[in-house]
Amino acid sequence: MKLRATLFFSAALAGVAAVVAATGMAAAEPNSQITILYDAFGADATMKKDWGFSALVETAGKRILFDTGNDRDIFAANVKARGIDLANIDFVVLSHRHSDHMAGLNHVLSVNPAVKIYAPREGFGIYGSSLPSSFYRKDESLAPQMRYYDGKPPEVMKFGTAWQGANIELIDKTTEIAPGITLIALVSDAPGTKELKELSLAVNTPDGLVLVVGCSHPGIEKIVEAATAINPKIRLITGGFHLVVAPDETIAKIVAALKDTFKVENIAPGHCTGEPTFAALKQAFGDRYLYAGVGTSLPLGPGLGSAGRRGEAPLLQGDDLTTYRRLAHREDPFGILHARNLRLKPSHL
Repeated sequence: MKLRATLFFSAALAGVAAVVAATGMAAAEPNSQITILYDAFGADATMKKDWGFSALVETAGKRILFDTGNDRDIFAANVKARGIDLANIDFVVLSHRHSDHMAGLNHVLSVNPAVKIYAPREGFGIYGSSLPSSFYRKDESLAPQMRYYDGKPPEVMKFGTAWQGANIELIDKTTEIAPGITLIALVSDAPGTKELKELSLAVNTPDGLVLVVGCSHPGIEKIVEAATAINPKIRLITGGFHLVVAPDETIAKIVAALKDTFKVENIAPGHCTGEPTFAALKQAFGDRYLYAGVGTSLPLGPGLGSAGRRGEAPLLQGDDLTTYRRLAHREDPFGILHARNLRLKPSHL
């Protein structure tokens, strides 16, 4: 009798696994969770706060490090405080090239030098790139010493990365990298970050899609719209929504889209979402608004929604804006300079 019951149970489990595999979903596990490793607010006294983002996603038997924060030493300290072994992560996702999302990668590579890293493909990007040598015009009338590669360039020209020898795979379109785990690749068209490429992580579980975003430069609503093509049921969104300096009208429109148009079940914003957006989302989502400060773990199993409601992050002061402009070099990640230029432009132009 026991043997028959065991065989029946095994067959049932196999059937569930087959259904999950056939539908392109990541199998649910009771210990699945997302742990916030880097952000500028939080209630965990053992974690250091700083502007930036990083999260450890544990689901479907995978341990995925999403972004690595703004400072290598702070990132390393927070990883140690949470007792996380970076030697056992399966892969890293770098959402985009801004330094407050990737400065801790050197620490990751010092512990796990062969780890697979996914990053957006960009021409002459910091993650490395390549082009066919046919991209440039040639002049055969020149002497060999005046020509690139003496007039005999390689068929494919490879351009360097800031992490030479790292196992980086560049993503230029939405790609399923493991069963039920997809990287959504989009491009920003916003002033200040136009043509910036960004990856978001989508985990398709039997309970709905879990979406992890870095800074949402392409627009959080556009990312969610792309995610609904995988699964229209959005169970959770966490990460930065890029609304830190957005006006109230923009915030209200996006909050309504997330709640009413896309019918997002749970929301756990952080990083560059912005304090007014925290408040608006908390009011709109009520108990489905989850606290996601640094050190927080969001359970992805049946416990999702019991993590509690969140507080507010510290205000973004002028010094922070100056630092951002310096870190972003010639880019204007929040559109601050663009908005200022519009205000200063003569009305007759």
